[in-house]
Amino acid sequence: MTDSPTRPLPEDVFSGTARGRAGRLGVVVVHDIVTAIVTGELPEKSMLPIEADLSVHFGVSRTVVREAMRSIEEKGLVTVVRGSGTTVRHRDSWNLLDPVVLQVMLENDASLGVLDDLAIVRSALEGAMAAAVAGRRTPSEVDQLDHAFQRMAETIDDIDGFSDADMAFHTAVMSFSHIPLAEGITKTLYSRARESARFTRNATKAAFDATLEEHKNILDSIREGDAAGAEAAMRHHIMESWERRRPPTTRKP
Repeated sequence: MTDSPTRPLPEDVFSGTARGRAGRLGVVVVHDIVTAIVTGELPEKSMLPIEADLSVHFGVSRTVVREAMRSIEEKGLVTVVRGSGTTVRHRDSWNLLDPVVLQVMLENDASLGVLDDLAIVRSALEGAMAAAVAGRRTPSEVDQLDHAFQRMAETIDDIDGFSDADMAFHTAVMSFSHIPLAEGITKTLYSRARESARFTRNATKAAFDATLEEHKNILDSIREGDAAGAEAAMRHHIMESWERRRPPTTRKP
């Protein structure tokens, strides 16, 4: 048996009320427990309440709780030992690319440190992918990127249309790079970030004009086969684009 204390069920740890109906019960349980762990309400080495107590708290069957705990364990947040209980693991063990873990981290990103890190990772990966495209681009791929760029220019006065065209341009670069691992990681980061209002703020004409010019520089470098230029242009765009959107908060150390 572990010496770590079993965590009780105070109102401030989970949502405080049993929630949900069939179909979303497991999703709710997973989200609430992951949130409690990510925010530190359930700190490292603490033990979660036993299955029966969680079942009562969430108003779900023990089967739902069991499946939820299996999912959370697969995300690296807890260790489940039959007969000993469920213990919260150190952050180093978490799968930070898991969609639920990433979503919860973004939901609780008060300092925007997660979004800052996300921009750095994206700039590195997408910069490398842009360089790869420039090094082996085909006329057809250049035409498709040009089409995506033209679509951005045509929708510059349409927030949703411009955003979709912008994403189409980036998605095309990822695909044409033929680096599936980098593409998969970047798509996960980008799709989750776009769900955050703080990531998509500052949709001004000036911001769109700057974004369009930056995409032109990326496209021109790819068209010319300038790998170093394409990488630099993509890195510059991603970091500058985030700086234009970033709300004024204290940056993490």
